[in-house]
Amino acid sequence: MHHNTMKLVILDRDGTINEDRDDYVKSPEEWIPVPGALEAIARLNHAGWHTVVASNQSGIGRGLFDMATLNAMHLKMHQMLAKHGGRIDAVFFCPHTPADNCDCRKPMPGLFKQIGERYGVDLSLVPVVGDVLRDLQAGTLAGCEPHLVRTGKAARMGEAEIAELCAKVPGTTVHDDLGAFAEWLIERERAVRVAAGEPPSGYGTPDT
Repeated sequence: MHHNTMKLVILDRDGTINEDRDDYVKSPEEWIPVPGALEAIARLNHAGWHTVVASNQSGIGRGLFDMATLNAMHLKMHQMLAKHGGRIDAVFFCPHTPADNCDCRKPMPGLFKQIGERYGVDLSLVPVVGDVLRDLQAGTLAGCEPHLVRTGKAARMGEAEIAELCAKVPGTTVHDDLGAFAEWLIERERAVRVAAGEPPSGYGTPDT
């Protein structure tokens, strides 16, 4: 079976990359990165991973903001990320409300299937990172490997709640934040390379 050579990570947006708000992130001003998250994405990029975002944005369907505003938020995200030497390849989002009964609103896996089709990748080895249950449910329905970050909504969850969430999505790995996830993923790949007798990534160049 041929596995994709492209290394891909799928990230939730609100609560994972940027601070979440109970009243929705409605403007570029309200789009504020989680400390260390942009650096983490740049670190993944430097280690050869492509990052794409899968995000529920029902604020559009609810009339709280329009497409131009969403684009402005993402422009800010891309510009701030570029300052750290990172990039997000694409943002896949669902604009619908729950009443629309679409297949792209997480926990449905539609966004993930779109990503798999766009990049022609087998999602079975692709990590999905999010801060709420539905991010991981959507990803695992598409075959992704689930990772929970304790930022956003998960930052307010107690140990029992985290354990309950992990029980609902078997195989979930829990990380403090996106930075800890990036470190974990890079370390795992290094260990696999060493076990296979390959030189580590960036062999001959100092680690940054």
